Amino acid sequence: MGDHDHKRFKQQERMVVEKSPQWASEVNEELKNLVDLRTEIQHWSKRSIYQIPACFADLNKKAFKPQFVSFGPYHHGERQLMPMEEHKHRALLHFLNRCGKPIELFLTSLEQEAQNLKESYEPLGPEWRDNTDRFLKLMILDGCFMLEVLRTCYTRISEDYAPNDPIFSTHGKLYIMPYFKRDMLMLENQLPLLLLEKLLDIEGNATHKEEEFVNKLILLYFETTDNVPELGKCLHVLDVYRKSLLLDPVGNSSPSNGNILVGGDGIIRSAIELNEAGIRFKRSHTTSLKDISFSGGILRLPVILVDDTTESMFLNLMAFERFHVGAGNDVTSYVFFMDHIIDSERDVALLHSRRIIHNSLGSDKAVAKLFNSMSKDITLDPESSLDMVYKKVNSYCRKPWNEWRANLIHTYFRNPWSILSLVAAVFLFALTIVQTIYTIRPAQ
Repeated sequence: MGDHDHKRFKQQERMVVEKSPQWASEVNEELKNLVDLRTEIQHWSKRSIYQIPACFADLNKKAFKPQFVSFGPYHHGERQLMPMEEHKHRALLHFLNRCGKPIELFLTSLEQEAQNLKESYEPLGPEWRDNTDRFLKLMILDGCFMLEVLRTCYTRISEDYAPNDPIFSTHGKLYIMPYFKRDMLMLENQLPLLLLEKLLDIEGNATHKEEEFVNKLILLYFETTDNVPELGKCLHVLDVYRKSLLLDPVGNSSPSNGNILVGGDGIIRSAIELNEAGIRFKRSHTTSLKDISFSGGILRLPVILVDDTTESMFLNLMAFERFHVGAGNDVTSYVFFMDHIIDSERDVALLHSRRIIHNSLGSDKAVAKLFNSMSKDITLDPESSLDMVYKKVNSYCRKPWNEWRANLIHTYFRNPWSILSLVAAVFLFALTIVQTIYTIRPAQ
């Protein structure tokens, strides 16, 4: 840069600073206080509960908004959720009465964790960030209510409540709890597990000292598995549920090879087309979404129950994977895989006949539409655990015999009229040969 250019650059720089001296001063001050890399890493690692951007939520607004109960700050105070606030307060009183500890003890103890709890949320509005008392009140009220709800699955907690209680009674378990389960699996409707663990520590019940007690409590409530596994440190209810769906299958040691998810000739074929190519579908040995394998012409898939809550559950799990750095992409990869092999109701019917899909939606077409719609705007991690399955399936389908078999079935065996036409053609061909033979023999 010449002297003339250098002077011109300095002049332009002074003009910019003169036009916005306050902003320039603020930026320079922030630059002096810029944190080091280690502090920045620590700062981002605390975030685990996210607000869904409008561009993502607009695809299915209802899937991300609680319909019955709010947990945490994002949906607190919304009109349709206000009736549950009375029940939250009543549950808090029962919780405090049972443990015999004053509310002041909970407030004092949680003050030490207030900043960590706040930093779990991204973003957090100033009405919560700058008002610690209000924030802690919300955490205690919602946290105690969530614990009371979770404990209905393994204790006789309902004895503390009236037999006709609208929430904590046999009636409530049957008619209300299913709505709670749906709302508790929404990314915007989470409470940090740190909060639940701290509340239990203050409560002081000896049975709650068991390792991973809160994780097991959540899994029992959602009835995800008979044998409650060890999941390690989890962030919130949605994270616990996600990890329970992604347990490593026993004996499956085929990790990702780090290649692109859809390689070679691109997209995997639909279930019907794979079946025409000679691929058989069987149930996996576990229900883990990671337990998808292909060997010897057999594609094994985990059993899945598709009902009214499936779409919301998967969309929130995929949103968590999208926004939480380091979460992985296993649920997203599974949904993407199912979208590829399900093009129409005929694919769903085939998987249903193999007892892989249990359909509670009523129609196979609805299930096909569900999986096809969930894959919109999906961003795939290039290091997918299903990459090898894609490649094995595509390699199998490209073998000459399997391609010929698929083309034959696709052309002649898709419907009864094609089959009749083929049989008639073979029959006429046979008659022609016989006629030719009898025509030649007299000449001999």
